[in-house]
Amino acid sequence: MAIQLPFQSISRSSNCLVRASAPADEDQWLGCLSLKRKPMHLRFSNGYKVRARATLNANSTANIEIPHQWYNLIADLPVKPPPPLHPKTFEPVKPEDLSPLFADELIKQEASNERFIDIPDEILDVYRLWRPTPLIRAKRLEKLLDTPARIYYKYEGVSPAGSHKPNTAVPQAFYNAQQGIKNVVTETGAGQWGSSMAFACSLFGLGCEVWQVRASFDQKPYRRLMMQTWGAKVHPSPSSITEAGRKILQTDPSTPGSLGIAISEAVEVAATNEETKYCLGSVLNHVLLHQTVIGEECLKQMEAIGETPDLIIGCTGGGSNFAGLSFPFIREKLSGKINPVIRAVEPAACPSLTKGVYAYDYGDTAGMTPLMKMHTLGHDFIPDPIHAGGLRYHGMAPLISHVYELGFMEAISLPQTECFQGALQFARTEGIIPAPEPTHAIAATIREALRCKETGESKVILTAMCGHGHFDLTSYEKYLQGNMMDLSFEEEKIKESLAKVPKVAA
Repeated sequence: MAIQLPFQSISRSSNCLVRASAPADEDQWLGCLSLKRKPMHLRFSNGYKVRARATLNANSTANIEIPHQWYNLIADLPVKPPPPLHPKTFEPVKPEDLSPLFADELIKQEASNERFIDIPDEILDVYRLWRPTPLIRAKRLEKLLDTPARIYYKYEGVSPAGSHKPNTAVPQAFYNAQQGIKNVVTETGAGQWGSSMAFACSLFGLGCEVWQVRASFDQKPYRRLMMQTWGAKVHPSPSSITEAGRKILQTDPSTPGSLGIAISEAVEVAATNEETKYCLGSVLNHVLLHQTVIGEECLKQMEAIGETPDLIIGCTGGGSNFAGLSFPFIREKLSGKINPVIRAVEPAACPSLTKGVYAYDYGDTAGMTPLMKMHTLGHDFIPDPIHAGGLRYHGMAPLISHVYELGFMEAISLPQTECFQGALQFARTEGIIPAPEPTHAIAATIREALRCKETGESKVILTAMCGHGHFDLTSYEKYLQGNMMDLSFEEEKIKESLAKVPKVAA
């Protein structure tokens, strides 16, 4: 269907488009063209493509292909990460220990040391619904900040679920369906993972049951409705359905819940039902592996426009979006080809990297998962109900923690009011309303861009914009009305939680 443009005719003057019907003193420039350039696809936030006979030069990223392999950073690390341990024996976990929870192929990927793993055609076929995702230069934000820095963001909000999460939800659903599994269970914080899993299960004919953290269940009703639209059953967590949930409710009936609690409930259901497996949206190696399609695409896109990032910034909760963008760049950094600073940004109310301890701990509150060596605030730490529900997790992905310990990245924490202030600046210049989670990366990007304004440095800043905030507008309403507060952790609360971390011999 042809698009009717809002002008009567177009004249070409100096290879530029002008609205011919406008008065002489009101010429409206619509954009310059090079007549030698090729057609391009303009990509909009809803995922549609519009063919425009305009602007592409040799630096085009329009023809970047979807990666056909996931990248495994473990293969290139000088020191391999510590193995997960069995929660009862404290011995390294064996594949058969994980089989009650995960599909066989996912267990293989979790333990793999292979550098690259082929992406099956069935998964690539689904990826093509929204991939490759756009790399966009934030020129209007640069102008607002009056900075010499060049800011780029890799935008994952064009997926059907509106975030990066389908990058791993689709493979997890596929491998479970391939194995003949009938149902999967999972947890979700803000609802981005739960909606992605519901979407993926609807494609492969799987039943899907989701435990959504209570605070987000109440804050984000439309995420719940999105999951239900794709056929999922959704429970607030903690719930009275599981033993883990009932114990928490007996202790604190008004608890806001946490990702750790929701994981306990989902794991309990999977462990006690033979035809049901568990899926996790972050933290584990195979999840981070699937997300590397982000960084692999971005490497090619940056190369195509002749840019090399000086600084890469991403938000971290469990770490999947951050790993997805940064791990392929870390590979290039380890090979000596580039040398960017890689910076994780976490919420001040849940600062596992910057305030936690690096130790073996459970991945869930009830202590049902294997023990993982990670930066943790303690498995029963319940963060305050900040609006970035996807970042309210007590620990960090073990592989990210290991990379952090090796010194290949750095981390900072930011309060949520600064993040939402940055989100408004971004939305009012770039037009995209960010989810609360990537507002942390945006705020850190703005900090760095303003620092460049002071120093005169023209750094190239690459940031992960992992999803849109269309279902998070109640959070924006609170900020705009002046009702949002900065929530911080209590030192005593963390000390109590850390005291319960298992004592594992080095």
